[in-house]
Amino acid sequence: MLESLRRIVQEVNAAGELEAVLEIIVSRVRTAMGTAVCSVYLYDAVLDRYVFRATEGLNSDLIGQAGLAVGEGLVGKVAKREEPINLDDAEAHPDYRHLPGLGEERFRGFLGVPIIHQRKVLGVLVVQEAERRRFTESDEAFLITMSAQLAGVIAHAEATGAMGSGTDALRTATFHGVSGAPGIAMGDAVVVMPLADLSAVPSRRCDDPDSEIVAFQRSLAAVRSDIKSLAKNMESQLRREEHALFDVYLSMLDDQALGQEVVDLIRGGEWAQGAIAQVMREHARTFEQLEDVYLRERAVDIKDLGRRVLAHLQQAVEVEREYPENTILVGEELTASMLAEVPEDRLVGMVSVRGSSNSHVAIMARALGLPTVVGAQDLPFIRLDNQSVIVDGYVGQVICNPSADLCQQYERQLEEETRVSRGLDALRDLPCESSDGHRVPLLVNTGLMSEVGRSLDQGAEGVGLYRTEIPFLLRDRFPSEEEQRLIYREQLQAFHPKPVTMRTLDIGGDKALPYFPITEENPFLGWRGIRITLDHPEIFLSQVRAMMKASVGLDNLRIMLPMISNILELEEALELIYRAHEELLEDGLELSLPPIGVMVEVPAAVYQAQEMARRVDFLSVGSNDLTQYLLAVDRNNSRVAGLYNSFHPAVLRAMLSVVKGAHAEGKPVSVCGEMAGDPGAAVLLLAMGYDMLSMSAYNLPRVKAVIRQIHSDDAIALLKTVLRLDNVRHIQESVEEFLVERGISRHLRPLLAV
Repeated sequence: MLESLRRIVQEVNAAGELEAVLEIIVSRVRTAMGTAVCSVYLYDAVLDRYVFRATEGLNSDLIGQAGLAVGEGLVGKVAKREEPINLDDAEAHPDYRHLPGLGEERFRGFLGVPIIHQRKVLGVLVVQEAERRRFTESDEAFLITMSAQLAGVIAHAEATGAMGSGTDALRTATFHGVSGAPGIAMGDAVVVMPLADLSAVPSRRCDDPDSEIVAFQRSLAAVRSDIKSLAKNMESQLRREEHALFDVYLSMLDDQALGQEVVDLIRGGEWAQGAIAQVMREHARTFEQLEDVYLRERAVDIKDLGRRVLAHLQQAVEVEREYPENTILVGEELTASMLAEVPEDRLVGMVSVRGSSNSHVAIMARALGLPTVVGAQDLPFIRLDNQSVIVDGYVGQVICNPSADLCQQYERQLEEETRVSRGLDALRDLPCESSDGHRVPLLVNTGLMSEVGRSLDQGAEGVGLYRTEIPFLLRDRFPSEEEQRLIYREQLQAFHPKPVTMRTLDIGGDKALPYFPITEENPFLGWRGIRITLDHPEIFLSQVRAMMKASVGLDNLRIMLPMISNILELEEALELIYRAHEELLEDGLELSLPPIGVMVEVPAAVYQAQEMARRVDFLSVGSNDLTQYLLAVDRNNSRVAGLYNSFHPAVLRAMLSVVKGAHAEGKPVSVCGEMAGDPGAAVLLLAMGYDMLSMSAYNLPRVKAVIRQIHSDDAIALLKTVLRLDNVRHIQESVEEFLVERGISRHLRPLLAV
């Protein structure tokens, strides 16, 4: 069974379309289990029925026609109960329902299992036997494994509408990722790709097939020439049978072999690069599912040949891209050079299949003010070229081919945002204080100089979090102490005399330096933040010296330590900072020791907040990581994004505990995570007693507008109410109701302070 399972999974992964997957499943499962019948029923939302979609053993003429409602018949029963049904005599069961013409009345043994993806029943997988047969536990386990394998494929096809050929246009479909930069963008997708990457070449129509064929044939000839040169150079190094492999490569590149398939696709309207990618991917899949190990490994050779032809074609053909007025740049992994090629006035949003909220593209997107979604892993990006797309950077969604109604809905939201933004401009120079005069300074989170102007324009009262890792991320080596000093000096001068809180180097987790690779099975619980810099005091000392030297004559620097989980780490870090300060004094510099703080972002720090506050000048809660660690949810994983919620009762109680610990020692405490930039959460933080809130410049005016319209006593009453609740939905509903009653619900739009 295990070997059968491995082969079926391999075939399913290699298959392109849903129909092919269904045919593989019913055929291979029937053979592996030795049953007379194997069938698949899929749920059709329009018909509200489980439709007969594939079979081996029943009447295939009824595929797409026969079906059962939810709860109807044994198939409907399996779906409703969301668990297997195993019967030795199906017809004797009271829920048995005969479907005329299907031919299943001849079969008595029945085993049906639900096909479930993320709690949603997508269909039912059934095997049947002519004789009375109660299937074994091993049979059930095998079929459940198959249904799980099938679930992901069906869910993807359902989302993309990929029920036909790969060139069909997508229907309206929503894909989930992670917010890279807030905002909404509407426009046309332009798919960009790295050179010679077969998996990233988009499908695109060509207007001149003849010229595309000429370009392809030239590239093919160039690769043949390369292969012949390689063969000649290695003639003396390889045995005859090994050297013969080059002849195989040349025969594969023959005009009548793979070359002809590519030409046929081009004549059908596909551009040359897309045709090469499709043909090579298909042949590689064919080899990958062969049983013979030697032949299976030839898939690598196929891909290599394809990449060689593609590289020659890409170098020979300069594709003049037409960027539409509202360009949404889409790619597997976007780079700075890809962004630079788009005229600035035409780029309105971005989508990256890979990456996280701390990836380079997200950093650049926030600096440029471009709504962006990253980590959209299920997005069929190679099929999106020239498709209409909506990027919702607030919630991390990409909507492909939106309906007219959906477009109108988002257009109204954009118009409302514009009106709200205009109204907020008047608040720039006003203090952030409640209607009864309770003052809460609003600061910004920054990392790039390009963010400074926007931050000051929004009325920022300082920097609550300067991410010092960003200059490290944007280089190909560690910046020197002097290079760091100049970077930090710019920030300190730009905001002077306002305070600038600089977090010491926080790498690891989802922030990897290309020149300092860290490979771990669980990076978020591994070597990151202060753990790395304490292990490398030379990096830590160089950085804090650069910070303090940059502050000479300005004295608006504050230093913050990330990922502190125990008092020993804190004391070691403090000793190094004191040492660096003494060294600078010995060098003749006149500077005072800057305020030093701890970033509370792991549960251990919550329970030692008071002890830590006793040793430092301030605390600042990093609510993003704290929420992640409290809830055991990777905030950059789109599959569990729905579980990540800072309104969770445990998070709120932890936030309150930190305030009490800091204030017990007479020390100020702030928040520099996404909670601070959410208007509803900001009301709760005000009530808890947080002294400062730090957020993205984009969110600052909205938070200020909300706080200026509420009374602190009302906020405290709201906090008391939500702390009695044990359900995150009820908490959010209470906060929403609070803002609606005060006429400030227009600020409720989810705003992620990334």
